[in-house]
Amino acid sequence: QVQLVESGGGLVQAGGSLRLSCRASVFIFSINAMAWYRQAPGKQRELVAVINSGGSTSYADSVKDRFTISRDTAKNAVYLQMNSLKPEDTAIYYCNADYRYAAYWGQGTQVTVSS
Repeated sequence: QVQLVESGGGLVQAGGSLRLSCRASVFIFSINAMAWYRQAPGKQRELVAVINSGGSTSYADSVKDRFTISRDTAKNAVYLQMNSLKPEDTAIYYCNADYRYAAYWGQGTQVTVSS
């Protein structure tokens, strides 16, 4: 079992920045991959960024060069630095962990970008 707790969402103007945090209840080196997903109203949940246990990262095309996923193994935490935010980035952002062939989710944190 893995508990994931997100924080850092909020309201920001277009062009601004936010940093989301996700703290895991287990040592993150033991997790195959951790990711950030988002779900906007009326839309399906989509993958935003992922970091695997080796530290490799990948991003959705819509956020490349604006968002950065990183981790702090000492804190068992993963972060999503979001820069140059756009109104279309407005969504609930969820932390996800792929651990021992099961997927775990955080409770989500709201990000709202005003124009």
